[in-house]
Amino acid sequence: MRHQWVIDVLQDIESYAAVNDLPQLSSRIAEVLIEARAEIAAKLDPANSDAGDPDPPLPRPPRQTH
Repeated sequence: MRHQWVIDVLQDIESYAAVNDLPQLSSRIAEVLIEARAEIAAKLDPANSDAGDPDPPLPRPPRQTH
């Protein structure tokens, strides 16, 4: 699944929050994980006409000049 990386990152943040006694953050990330999984599943649904669209490119960070 091409979106698995975002699920992995969110799971890492949720784990970090749980281990570091940040229960509100852990709870909010758990909610975001549910939403992310649902949205990704809907996008990958063959009945969805946008399912074949590639991911949009990630924005580039601003260039720093010295």
